[in-house]
Amino acid sequence: MKHCKLLLLTAIALLLQACSGGTDPVKDSGNNGLEDNLGKDTENNPVTEVQTITPKVYIVSPINDATVTSPVTVEFGIEGFSLAPAGVNTTNTGHHHLLVDTALPALNQPIPSDSNHLHFGKAQDATVLKLEPGEHTLQLLLGDGSHIPHTTAIISEPIVITVVTEAVE
Repeated sequence: MKHCKLLLLTAIALLLQACSGGTDPVKDSGNNGLEDNLGKDTENNPVTEVQTITPKVYIVSPINDATVTSPVTVEFGIEGFSLAPAGVNTTNTGHHHLLVDTALPALNQPIPSDSNHLHFGKAQDATVLKLEPGEHTLQLLLGDGSHIPHTTAIISEPIVITVVTEAVE
């Protein structure tokens, strides 16, 4: 009985191989002769280099040490992640939080929401701020769908701007 099962399994395997146009595993390694091209930059087998981008957020404008008038348009930039609205917890996504004249909050808790911690939960990439004349510090912090900084916090460099009452020429 064991010989019948073994013979049947062998016959099925051979039949499947014949029907699929398969190759003899002893004669062919299964790589269709490409072993000579592995790791080479050829037309038929191009080598592609995987580049990883370290995620970052940054303030596009205004630039550091700028003198501006109020209201101030602040543009946000992001690389290596995508913007997603609050409530969306997809890998490699988040939304901006703008810190105005304040230190970084606890990075393992939800980012506060007040006049110094502005949330952009609709995945906005810019805002207009009304600021009093004087020096102000701005910094971005990316939060996940629950407004919590990522395990490796994604934080911009802070910038300092000076708000004046009249346009500077």
